[in-house]
Amino acid sequence: MPVNLGKREHDLMDVLWERGPSTVAEVREAVGTSLAYTTVLTILRNLEAKGAVSRWGEGRAHRYFAVVARDDAREGALQRLIDRFFAGSHDGLLTHLVEARKVSPEQLAELRLLIDRQRDTDHVP
Repeated sequence: MPVNLGKREHDLMDVLWERGPSTVAEVREAVGTSLAYTTVLTILRNLEAKGAVSRWGEGRAHRYFAVVARDDAREGALQRLIDRFFAGSHDGLLTHLVEARKVSPEQLAELRLLIDRQRDTDHVP
C-alpha cells in the first residue's frame, strides 16, 4: 500500500523500520532530540491516521509499529516523482538518468542484466 510521506514522517518511519515497535520516547531518541516529544507524538499520530503505523498500549505508553513496508513507501515516492517530473513515464526517468550521465558504466551493465532477466521472465511459457 503506497503512502505519501513527508521528510519528517519518513525519518520516523525509518526508525520503526529499523528498530521495530517503539515508544514515542524511543523514536525521539533515535532521530535526535532536536524534535520535541509532542512533535514526535503528533507525527506518529498523523502516520497512524494515514494508515502507515499502528500502535498498542504498554502501560501508560504506546508502542508504534510500521504497517506500511519500506518498499511500498519507496514505490509510492518514486511513482509520485515520476508523475510530477516525467508525466508518468518511467522511460522518461530512465532516459533522463542515462542522458544526464548520472549512471556509471557499471550501473548500466547492471541495468542491462536486469532488463535481460525481466525479458526472459516475461517470455517464459
